[in-house]
Amino acid sequence: MMRIGILGTGAIANKHAQAYKNIGFELAACSNHTESRGREFAERWNCKFVSDYGELCRYPNLDFIDLCTFPAFRLEPIEICAEIKRHVQVQKPIATNLETARKMVEITRKAGILLSVASQHRFDDSTLFLKRAIPQGRLGKILQADAYVKWYRSEEYYSRPIKGSWKTEGGGALINQAIHQVDVLLYLAGPIGAVHGVWQLGALHRIESEDVVNGLFEYRSGATGVIQAATAFWPGYTERIEIHGTRGSATLSGDQLTAWDVRDDEEANAADPAPLAQNVASGSSDPMAISLTSFERQFEDFADAIRTGRDPVITGEEGCRALEVVLGVYKACRSGQRVELRK
Repeated sequence: MMRIGILGTGAIANKHAQAYKNIGFELAACSNHTESRGREFAERWNCKFVSDYGELCRYPNLDFIDLCTFPAFRLEPIEICAEIKRHVQVQKPIATNLETARKMVEITRKAGILLSVASQHRFDDSTLFLKRAIPQGRLGKILQADAYVKWYRSEEYYSRPIKGSWKTEGGGALINQAIHQVDVLLYLAGPIGAVHGVWQLGALHRIESEDVVNGLFEYRSGATGVIQAATAFWPGYTERIEIHGTRGSATLSGDQLTAWDVRDDEEANAADPAPLAQNVASGSSDPMAISLTSFERQFEDFADAIRTGRDPVITGEEGCRALEVVLGVYKACRSGQRVELRK
């Protein structure tokens, strides 16, 4: 059984805590800079509240620390965990800038500890199926891979000044919501070589960053793609990933595969049929209306990596790749120019 300490006790921490409970992991301790919120979380999940983040990182007999803080505050606790050789999982995005993200990766690598980034949609059944099917050539050569995250967030969601801020959150809809889809596109369609972008800053909400953004991707394979991300489109629509190849197309809606239109596939691949479904879980209008199953799978993967010494499925390096794409789109939006990403 894993013993975990959570730093940061906001909404996503409650999802993590429930997932840990479901799979039999022990949430031993928590910390939050707002003591009342931290103590409320500790009472709800029957764990110990500690007031100082350093004390939490050093709390005895923990297998790893789960950083559910805002992405601007990750490096300091990781430095402590590196000193005491304690593994770390961080909520997406890995950081707000690449310099910090790469430093986090370097510090944990030198310390010999594991760093994983919570990007649970890689563990959806639909994603796992496509990760098998695409390399097998079932879609043929990939021509286009797109993501559409046309969500809605209320004025209340953005009521705190730090929400949607460049300094604390790193941006708006793309880095906080659609980075999940960026990660899945990279996982399924491969690396992206260059990006273009346009945005609308504060189109609906009183925030300094984007609540509407459009990006164009040039994959290194020669495929192209678009990403549309928003938190301004009431009432909010289920996110989609669409992948088109020379033999057919696939659509992911929320956490499900909702379309699989592939020529001559059913008989040839009867042993691994497409898991088509329509009962979609999506955070389109409610951030908490998401399935726990994929969280549970990712946490179990991280636990197995700790036990065996292998890398987790989603490493710090993977988190850096998704962040680089997001920041590349932001740079393109600011400059109006095509932005090349490093190889």
